[in-house]
Amino acid sequence: MADFFGHLSLRAAPRADGQTGLAAQSFRAPFHLSKPYWDADTGILIVQVVNPTAGILAGDQLQSEITVDSGAALLVTTPSASRVFKMDAGTAISRQHFRVAPGGWLEVLPEPLVPHRGSRFRQVTSIDVARGGGLFFVDQLQPGRVAHKGEAWLWDRLCLELDVRLDGELVLRERLDQSGEDLKALAALAGSGPAACFANAVLIADSADGDKWRAELNALHGHGLWIGVSALRAGGWSLRLVASDSVILRQALRDVRRILGAHFPHLAADTRKL
Repeated sequence: MADFFGHLSLRAAPRADGQTGLAAQSFRAPFHLSKPYWDADTGILIVQVVNPTAGILAGDQLQSEITVDSGAALLVTTPSASRVFKMDAGTAISRQHFRVAPGGWLEVLPEPLVPHRGSRFRQVTSIDVARGGGLFFVDQLQPGRVAHKGEAWLWDRLCLELDVRLDGELVLRERLDQSGEDLKALAALAGSGPAACFANAVLIADSADGDKWRAELNALHGHGLWIGVSALRAGGWSLRLVASDSVILRQALRDVRRILGAHFPHLAADTRKL
């Protein structure tokens, strides 16, 4: 099978009727867009990005560019997990860049990344938010095909890089570069079990009642879920979740969005309407 050089480019902008529309869009396999859905209750345009292929293979190169203009609100999600398949040679790479203008809002909420046995994958994420813009970005990771014996924690290399800038100032830089065995050892050390799943979220927003919702999030801790919230050097927060299985993680993210949705209305959008 030939390598994919996938491309996705979206620009969300306000329309004359006050709704958000896609002012520009282009994509190339393995990316495909379903019909956007306007959620009038929360004032956000929901776009589902579909991968019609089996998943990510050796040699695949994926490029994403998403821009949200002032006065627009966009939620980008996916219908299913992103599977990274076994690679006899080579690697796969995804580069994604998100931009939010003042008065714009972007939520990026994909389903989990699932690296299979013998896979090698690198994801580089760059986020630029202007002062007055808002963002909620989530990355989820499952340890492989946990329902198949001998298929968990066996990827060769997984590298996840994230840079977040607010008004051009770097407020967060993270890099995970580990084999499945390395991360499995950390999960065991944390006591989260052999089916542990992870989520990393970044919230960029103004909040006068941050102490209240942080306390509500911290109250979710327990019963197979570990959660922590820390303030960035400016303008936002980093959220970390570790769950003992995918079901607990999925419910935890629903609870996180429910709590935050009471303070940041766009986060109250129901992605199940897709």
